[in-house]
Amino acid sequence: MALPDTLRSLPDRFDTWLTRAAALLGWLRPLQILPYRSYGTASSFYIKGRLLADQGIATATATDSRWRNFRSMYRRFNSREVAGAELLVTLPDGQQYRTTTDEEGYFLLVLTPRALPEPVAHLWYPVPLRLDSVPAPLRQPTLAVTAAAHVLVPPATAEFGVISDIDDTILVTEATSLRRMLGNVLLRNAHSHRVLDGVADFYQALQKGRTGRPDNPFFYVSSSPWNLYDVLETFLEINNIPPGPLLLRDLGLGRPKTAPPPGITGSAAIHFGHKLHEIDDLLCAYPRLPFVLLGDSGQEDARIYREVVRRHPSRIRAIYIRDVQVAARAVLVGPVAAELRGEGVEMLLVPDYAAAARHAATLGLISS
Repeated sequence: MALPDTLRSLPDRFDTWLTRAAALLGWLRPLQILPYRSYGTASSFYIKGRLLADQGIATATATDSRWRNFRSMYRRFNSREVAGAELLVTLPDGQQYRTTTDEEGYFLLVLTPRALPEPVAHLWYPVPLRLDSVPAPLRQPTLAVTAAAHVLVPPATAEFGVISDIDDTILVTEATSLRRMLGNVLLRNAHSHRVLDGVADFYQALQKGRTGRPDNPFFYVSSSPWNLYDVLETFLEINNIPPGPLLLRDLGLGRPKTAPPPGITGSAAIHFGHKLHEIDDLLCAYPRLPFVLLGDSGQEDARIYREVVRRHPSRIRAIYIRDVQVAARAVLVGPVAAELRGEGVEMLLVPDYAAAARHAATLGLISS
C-alpha cells in the first residue's frame, strides 16, 4: 500500500526544520554544492547535484579504523540539506540557467548548449555552478559558493556503451546477507572496500573495445543511496575502474519511478523501478548506441535486464551476470537466460571476469 504524499514528505519537512534551526542558532556549517557526474549529448546536458552544509568528513585513508569509518558514514546520512536555494549556471557562450533546490537539497537541470565547452578530460565537459541565493533564515555566504559539474558526452566513435551495477558487481558488498552488508557499508571506506578480481582489467578492455581508444562510455546504475556518492566515486578512481555517471537513489519513501512487472512488490519494486527508469533514460538518450549490461545474481539484475531487452529490442549486445555463489540465486538466472537466448541476446552467468572477457572477445566486443 502506497503512503499518502503528506506522510512521505514528513521526513523532508523535519530535515528542513532542523536545517533552519541550526542556521538560527549559528550551528550550520558552510554550504557546499555537490554536483554528481552526469551525461549528455552535444546538444543536451543533464545536471544533477545537491546543496548541503559541509558534513565535516575527513579525507579517508587505508588505515582508518572501523570507528572512524562509522563516524564518517553517520555524517553522510545525517546531512543538513538546503531547500529553496537558487543556483545559477553560466555557460561559456553566455547562456544562463537557474534552478531551485527541492526539499532534500537536490537540484536537476537539462541544458541545451549552443556548442560544447572545452573538455577537462577525454569525454568529460565542465559546467560551472554558483549559489545565487538562499532562503531565510539562512544567511547568504560572504564568499562565493561554486562548483563544476562534469558531463560525459560519448564521441561518435563509441562502439557501444556499458551499464554496470555496483554492489557485488564491482565491489564486495555481500548484499545477500544483511549483517555482512551493513558491516561492509558502515565500517569500510573507499580505500578499504574490497574490489572484485579482474574488474579493472575487464572494464578497461570494454572501454577500449576493438579500436584501443577509451571511447566507450560507462554508466553505473545502483540502488545505493546518494549519500554514498563520494565513497563510490573515489573507489572507482583508486581501483582504476573507468569513471562514469553514478546514477544512485534517494532514500525517501516515494513510489518506484517506473512500475516493475507484476509480482514484484515492496523494497524490491523500488529497487527494480529505480534501475529500470535510469536505464530507460540512458537508452533513450543514445538511441543509436548499443549497450553491454553487467550485474550480479545477488539481487534482481537478471530480471531487470530481461525487462530492458523487452523494452529496447536489438539494443543489447551482451549481458554478464556475476555469480555471487548463492545457489538459490543462481538458479533464477537460468530461465531468464534461456528466454533471452531465444531473442538473440546472450546472458551469461560467469564465475569471474576472466570468463566474461573470453566471451566478450569471441563477440568482438574487446580485443583478443
